[in-house]
Amino acid sequence: MFDEEGYRKLFVEESRENHENIVNNLLALETGDDQQAAIDEIFRSAHTLKGMSASMGFDAMEHLCHSMEDVFSLIRSGRREATVSLTDLLLNCTDAIEEMLDAIEAGGAPSDEQSASLVLELQAFAEEEEGGEHEPSPGAAPPAEIPAEPAEDADGRPLYTLTVAIDPSSTMKDVRAMLLLQNLEELGTIHSTTPARELLEDGKFDGPFEILIESEAGEDALRTIASGTELSLLALSTPQSLLDAPPVIPPAACEETQKPEPAPEPQAPRPAKAEKSREIKNIRVDIQRLDQMMNLVEDLVINRGRLEQIAKKHGIKEFDEALSMVGRSVSDLQNLMMGIRMMPLERIFNRLPRVVRDVANHDGKEVEFTIEGGETELDRSMMDGLSDPLLHLIRNGVNHGIETPEIRKASGKHPKGLLRLSARRDKDNVVIEIEDDGAGIDHEKLRKKGVERGLMTPEAAANATKDELVGLLFEPGFSTAETITDISGRGVGLDVVKKTIESLKGTIKVETEVGRGTMFELVLPPTMAIIDVMMVHINGMRCAIPISNVVEVAQTRPEAIHRIGNTEAILLRDQTLPMHRLEDMFGRAEKSNTLVVLQNDGRRCCIVVDTVDGQQEVVVKPLSNIAGNCRGISGITIPGDGDVVPVLDVNTMI
Repeated sequence: MFDEEGYRKLFVEESRENHENIVNNLLALETGDDQQAAIDEIFRSAHTLKGMSASMGFDAMEHLCHSMEDVFSLIRSGRREATVSLTDLLLNCTDAIEEMLDAIEAGGAPSDEQSASLVLELQAFAEEEEGGEHEPSPGAAPPAEIPAEPAEDADGRPLYTLTVAIDPSSTMKDVRAMLLLQNLEELGTIHSTTPARELLEDGKFDGPFEILIESEAGEDALRTIASGTELSLLALSTPQSLLDAPPVIPPAACEETQKPEPAPEPQAPRPAKAEKSREIKNIRVDIQRLDQMMNLVEDLVINRGRLEQIAKKHGIKEFDEALSMVGRSVSDLQNLMMGIRMMPLERIFNRLPRVVRDVANHDGKEVEFTIEGGETELDRSMMDGLSDPLLHLIRNGVNHGIETPEIRKASGKHPKGLLRLSARRDKDNVVIEIEDDGAGIDHEKLRKKGVERGLMTPEAAANATKDELVGLLFEPGFSTAETITDISGRGVGLDVVKKTIESLKGTIKVETEVGRGTMFELVLPPTMAIIDVMMVHINGMRCAIPISNVVEVAQTRPEAIHRIGNTEAILLRDQTLPMHRLEDMFGRAEKSNTLVVLQNDGRRCCIVVDTVDGQQEVVVKPLSNIAGNCRGISGITIPGDGDVVPVLDVNTMI
C-alpha cells in the first residue's frame, strides 16, 4: 500500500528546506557575498526541488523549478548577472513555490494558474539571452579580455574528461560504476568511456577509468558527483585539442564603436510579502543523536534487569510496585524509540525502478517491474546495509534472469518479462522476495560446474540435492566468465550478497525452475538492537538464544540418541533432528538430558544444555565492534548482573 500522506509530509518538509535555501542564497547573491558558493547552493536546491516535484506528480511546481533552473544556469555560467529586477522575478517565483507548498500541505495540488505567468517571464528571459548570444547587436563592444572556457562541442556546450577510481576494496565495482554514470547523465550527456560502458557496468575493469561528458553544470557539480562513496576523482580536465582554436570575434563588433547602453526602465516595486505564521510540525534530528538516545534506552533496559534481580532478592513490596511503574515507562520509551528508528522499505525500493529501466534498455529487454509491501518497516541501521544487496539482486534479475523478447517468444512466453519485488512481515521477521519469470537456473549445469571448480567431489555432486547445488552460487570464486555464459551469471557477487545479509542476522535462499524463473527470499529481523532471548547454561557457561529461533525445550533419554556418521541425531516427535553439543565453543560438558530445539528458515536442529534459566529481554551489541567476527556468535549482551554473555547465531548452526 502506497503511503501517500507520509510521502506528502516528507516532500513538504524537504521542499521547505530547499525553498528557504534558495531564498537565502538569492539574497546573498544580490549582496555580492561569496557569489559562486551562493549560486551553487541555489542550483542544487532548485534541481532537487524539480526532481522531487516530478516524482510526486506536481507538474506545475516542476515546470516552474525547471524554468528557474534554466535562468540559474545562465547566471552560473557567467552569461548574465543577478540584477535587482532579475532577483525580484526569482523571489516572486519562490513566493509562488511557498504558496504551492501550502496547498500541498493542506492536501491539495498546485495548479499552473499559480505559476504560468512566471514561467513565461523566465522562458522569455532565457530565450532573449540565447538570441543575444548568437546575434550580437552591432553596437556591442568586444570584451577587453576573453576568459578561458572549457572545451566545447559542436553545439557549444562544454566538454569535460573525468578520471575516476573506485576503491579497490569495493565489493560491487559494477554497481558503483553504474550509479556514477547514471548520476552524471543527470548533469549532461556522456559521449564515451574508457573502458567501454558495458565493461564498466559489468565490473570488468581494473584501476581508474575515463569519462567524456558534455555538460553545462560546471566543474563543481561534476566534482561532487564523482567523489561519492568508494569513488575518487583523480582528474578533471578538458580535451586539449579543442582548446587550441582562437576565439572568434565578429568583425562588426570590432569595427563599431561602443555606444552607451540605454538606462533600464524603472521597475514597479514588488509588493511586500505578507508574513504568515506556521506551526513547526516536523523537525530533523541528526542520526548520531538518535543513536545516542538509543544507547541510553539500552542502558535503561540493562539496569531495569539489574533492579529486577535486586527486587527479587530482597522482596520489598514498595520497591516492587515502584519498579513495576518504572518498568512500564522504560518499555514505552523503548517502543517509542524503536518506532522513531524504523523506516519504510519504500525509501530504498523507490530507487530501483530506474535501475530496472536502465538495465533493460541497455540489454534490449522488456521488463514489467512491480513493487509490493513498501510500507514494511526496518530499523535504520538495517536499511543502510540492505541497499547494495537489493540493487545487485534486482540488476542481476534483469541482466541475467529475464531473457530477450526474441528468446521469450521462441519459448512461448510473453515478450515482456516480469520482475516482482515484495516485502511483508512474517511473525517477528521481515521477508523480502525478488522474483522473475526468466530462464531459471539449470541444476545439472550447477552440478557440473561444482565439480569443475573443485567445490564438490564427483561423488558428492552426484548425490547432491537441489538445495545443495543452488548453495554453490554463494561460494566465493564460483563466478567466472564461462559461468556467466552457461548458467545466466547468477553466481556473480552472490557470495558478497549472502555475507552482507548474514551480517544483518538474516538469511537468503533461492528457489528456481528451468524455464519458469527464480526467486530470492531474504528473511531479516526488523531490528537487531533489543530482543527477547532464552538464557541457558552449557558446560557451566551462560549464553543466550534468540526466542524467535526457539521451538521448544525437551527432555530425552541416552538410548534415544543415535550416531549417523560423525554426528549425533535424535528422533523427536517423529522427526529426526541433528544434535549439537557445542563442545568446540564451550568445552566438553557432563552428559545432559535437556535439549533446546531450534528452527531457522524451516530447518530444525537441537543443542544440549545444562539448564534453562528462562526468558529475558536484552540489548545485543555486535561482536564485530569488539573482537571481529566469530562463527556461531552473533553478538554479546550484558544482563542485569553485569556478566558478558554471548548470543548464539542459530543461522550458522542449521
